[in-house]
Order: sequence, then C-alpha cells, then structure tokens
Amino acid sequence: MARKSALVPAGAAARSLVERESPLAPVYRPGSHGDFESGIGVALSETAPASIVQLAAWPGQEGKLRDIIGSVMGLTIAEQPGSGSADGAKAAFGIAPGKFLASSDNDLAAAFAKAVTPAIGTVTDLSHGRTVIRVEGPEAEWIMAKFFAIDFALSVFPVGAGRSTMHHDVFAQIQRSAPEQFDIYVFRSFARSFWKALCHGAAEVGYEVA
Repeated sequence: MARKSALVPAGAAARSLVERESPLAPVYRPGSHGDFESGIGVALSETAPASIVQLAAWPGQEGKLRDIIGSVMGLTIAEQPGSGSADGAKAAFGIAPGKFLASSDNDLAAAFAKAVTPAIGTVTDLSHGRTVIRVEGPEAEWIMAKFFAIDFALSVFPVGAGRSTMHHDVFAQIQRSAPEQFDIYVFRSFARSFWKALCHGAAEVGYEVA
C-alpha cells in the first residue's frame, strides 16, 4: 500500500490539481506498531483522492443524479439509502436522502459541474476540506466498532455502502470499499487527532502504517 501525497484543486479557473502537505504528516509513522507479535490486525493509511465532491439532488431528481454519477464515474448506485459503489480510486455513496459523496483521482468538480444542471441539484467541491483514512485487514470491523456505534457486519454494511455518523465531536462519512476495508472521510481539521486515536485503538490487534 503506497501512500500518496494529498492533492486538492488549485482553483475554479485553472481546474488543475496541485500537491499540498497532508494534515497527517507530523504523526504519520510508517511501520508496524502495537501488539503485532502474533500478526497485523489492520493496516492504516491515507488514500488522498485528488478530488472529493458532495452531490445533492432536488426532490424528485434523485434518479437523474444517480444516472449522472454512473455516466461521469462509471459507477452504479442503487436506490436504497446509503448505497454506493467503489472501483479502485473511484468511489461514490449515499450520505443522506438525495445526497452523495464522490471521490476520484480525476477533477470531479469540473466534470459534475458540466453534467448536473441547476434543475437537478448542486455540486460542492470538498477536496480542500476532507481527509480520507483507510482501515483494512481481518480486524477492520472490530476496530471500526470501537469508534462508531453502528453495525459493521458485512451482511448489514455491504461493500460499496456508506454511512454518516460521529465519533464524539468528529463527523465521519464511511464507505465499505472492500470486504475487509473501510474508507473514513473526516474534516481535515480533525484528521490528525482522529488518526492518533485510531492508532491507539488499533494497538491491541497490531497495526501497520504503509
């Protein structure tokens, strides 16, 4: 798992993507930590997608917005609340009725701004304000359940699905991007403190930072 530098849009005019320092840099310590003598329970990393956007549909336009997500990103989003899809660096999932979070290494803000008309809904670029932390491994569900009061069983929280929740004062939007993998979207200003708490919580099962 190679760690990538965090990227954000340079501005609406140029729409180019430029590098910037991750908020996790001062506390990001690659290697094995905690009680790993019996093996590594989870791997923690920052995925750093280049573009993160929030999409919101006006009432009655949810189906059209799901279709647009499919055409722009090649991902299929079911009608059920919280449904989503992930394919490599591309991901999209429901975060509230008629609202979706999408991320990719492409400039999604520009792509969706062209595709989503004012009659369908709105597009908000969150690339500058979110950090994405990945928890993966055989103990991923166990670690996630220590922080969030929701059911992480695969039968209840399937691959691709998303949830909006909180850990104390830290708002989080979570997607299960693989059977043993979760991506947690948190506000950039809370990312460092949440990362430190996550590392502390994962110490008992042994964790690796790539």
